Amino acid sequence: MGIRQLFTLRIGILLRLTMIFVVFSGITASNGQTVKPASFILGDSLVDPGNNNYILTLAKSNFRPNGLDFPQGPTGRFCNGRTTADFIVQMMGLPFPPPYLSKETQGPAILQGINYASAAAGILDSTGFNYIGRISLNKQLTYLENTKAQFAQLIGEAKTGEVFAKSLWSVIIGSNDYINNYLLTGSATSRQYTPQQYQDLLISEFKKQLRTLYGLGARKIVVFGVGPLGCIPSQLYNQRSPDGSCIQFVNSYVRGFNAASKILLKQLTASLPGSNFVYANVYDLIASYVSSPAQFGKRSLPTFLRSSVVKHVMGFTEVNKGCCGGGPYNGLIPCLPTVRTCPDRAAYLFWDPFHPTDKANGLLAREFFHGGKDVMDPINFQQLFSMP
Repeated sequence: MGIRQLFTLRIGILLRLTMIFVVFSGITASNGQTVKPASFILGDSLVDPGNNNYILTLAKSNFRPNGLDFPQGPTGRFCNGRTTADFIVQMMGLPFPPPYLSKETQGPAILQGINYASAAAGILDSTGFNYIGRISLNKQLTYLENTKAQFAQLIGEAKTGEVFAKSLWSVIIGSNDYINNYLLTGSATSRQYTPQQYQDLLISEFKKQLRTLYGLGARKIVVFGVGPLGCIPSQLYNQRSPDGSCIQFVNSYVRGFNAASKILLKQLTASLPGSNFVYANVYDLIASYVSSPAQFGKRSLPTFLRSSVVKHVMGFTEVNKGCCGGGPYNGLIPCLPTVRTCPDRAAYLFWDPFHPTDKANGLLAREFFHGGKDVMDPINFQQLFSMP
């Protein structure tokens, strides 16, 4: 690279960093308090930071071996370390949004953002009934209404609207509507709806929920597509994959839902003034890790994003088996205290029957933050953060 090209590159980086600083330099409330735009997260176990610790449910992970590579240990995250959302907020220099149901998430603490996600949650209220307790997306939106009222008490309604509009909103939902609803053995929804009818039902309800989120003041909204569920260990076990290859009919359901979601987001952006709905292409990224595992991780993560377990291991060697679990593909038994973990966590794409490892989440987050339209459509996280 020549001196001129190097100088141009450095100027470009400096300008991007300056834009981010301007956006996140803060909003001054009427009481003189500076409130920065924050990160708000709604979703399921892929990003649950511990909300399910506070409800009666079978979907819990606040015990080891979960959290082996997380600084605070087992917090309720379904991972050995950080979720994809954790990595993204770290890349922005923001704190982890605390779980909504925590006793400490009140008063000024809420101004740093909140995570409402709940394991087993779905777009449909009935999704996840097999785990007893869960906080559906509709309920999470009700909690968000409470949060908005609390914000208004702290900084006033006008500043609340400004903070909400400038903050980032991530929605990670939909997986459970298949694996813990439509695909369950004896599922009532699979008897009631064809796959296309069920997809239409999900999209119709999802549209209402995203419009509600917009109505509450969210403007920068990233919706994560559903990953290739036919490749996760639980489905390899449940659908009896003979050789560890992905279950194609399951993946076809997901691809249909994702395609419809992407169309929905474009329609919402076009019809809702000031909105920016962005689609994160989870499916293709994880599918590429499954099909070409050795290629990924060769570009090491920045030092501050690494955990000790991923520093020196490149690529994946296990992509159809959970690191922590039991049964075929470790897809039958979840990651419980009595279950032994794999000896090399960084070699695994999946932590347990359902969720990616810390390493996989870090790789996903890097792509979502910097990637092109094949990953984030129409813009990536960094560009969305930089928008005024």
